[in-house]
Amino acid sequence: MKTLGKKIRLLRQQKGWTQQEVAKQLDVSIPAFSKMETGITDLNLSRLNQIAKLFNLTLVQLVSNSDTDDIKDYSNEISMLARKLQQKDDEIIQIRKKIIALYEQLEKDTPTL
Repeated sequence: MKTLGKKIRLLRQQKGWTQQEVAKQLDVSIPAFSKMETGITDLNLSRLNQIAKLFNLTLVQLVSNSDTDDIKDYSNEISMLARKLQQKDDEIIQIRKKIIALYEQLEKDTPTL
């Protein structure tokens, strides 16, 4: 059951969803969903169907062990890319400030007719 919980966690992370968001969609508490992800709670067929639908999977795809290897934990890569994106955004802001300053300087230095 721990493998299934790990798979559910990785699927959730792939979607970029928090435990709170998934718990709300499944109509369970956050601690109850956390127990599903950690494998503490055994899931009944009804709950497995609900989770499979949430992630657009068939029940077989959800419980199949072979799919577990295909799901990768991209959380570190996503964090790294988010930091790089923020750095680029900061660079763009600085360049825009320089352009505005240069434009203002140009207006000041240009004689009016």
